[in-house]
Amino acid sequence: MVRFKQMKQDKLTELLAPVIEDLGYTFWGIEYQVRKVDALLRVYIDHENGISVDDCASVSHEVSGILDVEEPITMAYILEVSSPGMDRILFSTSQFEKFIGNYVKIKLNQKIDGRRKIKGQIVSVVGQDIMIKTEEEEVIIEFDKIMRARINPDLNGVNK
Repeated sequence: MVRFKQMKQDKLTELLAPVIEDLGYTFWGIEYQVRKVDALLRVYIDHENGISVDDCASVSHEVSGILDVEEPITMAYILEVSSPGMDRILFSTSQFEKFIGNYVKIKLNQKIDGRRKIKGQIVSVVGQDIMIKTEEEEVIIEFDKIMRARINPDLNGVNK
């Protein structure tokens, strides 16, 4: 099921990223979740000037048109277009590189040193290996072992 979900996300990314980029936005990532009665397609967009509700509406309109024509999702679905926000999900190694020095919360798809959750600071990215400095140690995580990673904004200096 996880493999199918990743294949679907890859196909949707391939289809939608160029359209979003052509509209002048950065395609940040995509989440696709099959639920009991429908599916949820969440598309994240970014822009150097930030994202407004009007930006989301504009991209949603264009993406809906593409999805109606191409029909990559055969079941009923809900489309959401959103800014990645301050606590953004990291979808690629290049996004980890962009946020070196920032703090992250990572959920793993298999245990590393007996843990499935790791919190710490992004130290470096080499190929597919991401080094995270936790309170106890530095951990190297292969990107494909990450189920979900999210920036953990340090608003009050509590991460240090």
